[in-house]
Amino acid sequence: MAVKTITIDLEAYEILAAQKQGNESFSRVIKRRLRPARTAAALLERLPELALEEETLDQIDRLVAARRASPAASPILDGDGV
Repeated sequence: MAVKTITIDLEAYEILAAQKQGNESFSRVIKRRLRPARTAAALLERLPELALEEETLDQIDRLVAARRASPAASPILDGDGV
């Protein structure tokens, strides 16, 4: 793992040190405190880029229906997805 040395003033150090929990490293404190929150609002904001196309959803529905009809057998997927 690569490391970088940073310089912070004493006040910033004290604030950072106060956030430590147990033997937690400063790197872990920074990641825990500054990583973007994983919230429902953040998911909704990204949903348009995560949405599947209608044909893909139709293929998934067909696979689920086939597995429901015969749980022991699994459809063979070809290059087109079904």
